[in-house]
Amino acid sequence: MPEQPGQWLIERGIGETRALLIENDTVVAAKLFWPGELRAGDLLNARLISKPKGARRGVAALETGREIFVDHLPADVTEGQSLSVRITRAGIAERERFKHPQGRCVTDAPSSAPSQSRQDFPDAREIAKFEAGLWEEVWHAASSGSIPFAGGDILCSATPAMTVIDIDGAGDARGVGQSASPAIARALRWFDIGGNIGIDFPTPSAKSDRHAVDDALATALGDWRHERTAMNGFGFVQIVARLEGPSLLHRFATSRVGLCTRLALRIGERAQGTGPTLVLSVHPALKAKLKQEWIEELARRTGKQVRIETNPGLALEAPQAQILDL
Repeated sequence: MPEQPGQWLIERGIGETRALLIENDTVVAAKLFWPGELRAGDLLNARLISKPKGARRGVAALETGREIFVDHLPADVTEGQSLSVRITRAGIAERERFKHPQGRCVTDAPSSAPSQSRQDFPDAREIAKFEAGLWEEVWHAASSGSIPFAGGDILCSATPAMTVIDIDGAGDARGVGQSASPAIARALRWFDIGGNIGIDFPTPSAKSDRHAVDDALATALGDWRHERTAMNGFGFVQIVARLEGPSLLHRFATSRVGLCTRLALRIGERAQGTGPTLVLSVHPALKAKLKQEWIEELARRTGKQVRIETNPGLALEAPQAQILDL
């Protein structure tokens, strides 16, 4: 059967927009966006509020008051002047700090022009619901940071400096590294990872074995834009890829409750039954995050009366929904 070209599918959930790149009925990549977030590609009006003398980089404030770092500033621009800014990287929450969004001054766009948000994947197809299991597989893999491969698994962790991928498996270092390479490629795409990435392979003793693992990784990442180093004598490989915003790993590290709350709403929206009442059972921490407008939207989408119940015995990642004749 011939391979089918990949297509982005978009599911607009309550409190978030989800996107999956599907190829031959398989998830190739995933992205997640929350309302109100800046997006790489957005063209916005801003006002320069700080710029060191002689520098091409400064701080600007958007119309909302949000501050962003801006580069490629003209030499003659002064503080207080209006700018058009193209967002190059969204803000990223990290433990105990927030990385401000970054943008680039656009000199050929009038600063008085209306702000423009980047469109969601112009060639994408919007659907009501993903096929069962597709988003769940990506979501739970990102929640654990782990993807298995034959004989082992990889563990991905987001740190302020880089995303680190550790490989653990049975067998010789060369074989483990080769088997892990497709799982590494899957994680990078599924979790939408960019920026600095460090991969800690089991250390092959022979240079030829290191080259063999390098070749396997190159094949797995053949169509993914990046730069990388060759494996060093300690089994470490560094990758640099374009970073446009928070990865799923970053979100789980800093907003796990928020992610689980949105998952609960998704589970509630997909519940099946003919009764008039949708009962959504969640961990108490999730109930505190449920916005009233989200609950009202869930009722509108399902056509049910929504009742929220708490159960401290439920894991954050395991909300439950059922439709009852109540």
